[in-house]
Amino acid sequence: MKIYIVTDSEGLSGVSSSSYISEEKGRPDLIAESRKLLAAEINACVEGCVRGGATEIVVRDGHGGGQNVTRAMIDGRADLIGGQTPGVLLADLEGSAGLILLGYHAMAGTPGAVCEHTMSSKTWQNVWINGRKTGEIGICAYVAGEHGVPVIMVSGDDKACAEAAEWLPEAVTCQVKKGFSCDGARIPAPEKSLSLITAKAEEAVRKAARCPLLKAASPVTMRLELVSRNRTPVNPAYRILDARTWELTQETVEKAFFFNL
Repeated sequence: MKIYIVTDSEGLSGVSSSSYISEEKGRPDLIAESRKLLAAEINACVEGCVRGGATEIVVRDGHGGGQNVTRAMIDGRADLIGGQTPGVLLADLEGSAGLILLGYHAMAGTPGAVCEHTMSSKTWQNVWINGRKTGEIGICAYVAGEHGVPVIMVSGDDKACAEAAEWLPEAVTCQVKKGFSCDGARIPAPEKSLSLITAKAEEAVRKAARCPLLKAASPVTMRLELVSRNRTPVNPAYRILDARTWELTQETVEKAFFFNL
């Protein structure tokens, strides 16, 4: 059984603010700490997947440029995909029995969510897929569904888990912290969070076959609202709605997503 894990960093248990993930904040010590936390949560998740019956595990380093962990940091029972995969959000996903979203965060604007945003806190404000406001959890779930793979688990703060439960009611949620604000959280002891991730991953793999696909009706209309005004594109493929919002229609969510990058 093949299980695919894609990671983010804002939803890691020990991450309580953007200082852990943004080099512009001037805290390289916290950046280094977040990478150690990411590796630890990946390895805890891999252990749970193996216990649940996984025979092949692929880990996609999905935060930023995909260079947050090294091969040496990751459990040898899993393969690691790092760096860029142009035009493909989840490379080598095909054939997976389930997708795990590890260390994810809630969509932009979610009250009390740690590091809430959708794709880019600097440039993207809100995203809608076929009229439904969508965060990174939904975008990844839609793309996975287009490849025939269900999301089976989501880990993050309480707000991310609530979002996952709304979008993916059959998926296992794994709350590793409680959010108070974009830059504030209650964080449990690392051993508690890692043990929980292992247990939840095992549960998710064992029930993977019961998780349905999330699929968007095709053609897909993606609406993107920017943070800044007057940055709309001139390409005729886009329908400009106002000074910071446009729509684009493509065959799939994945194609629309990469068209907008």
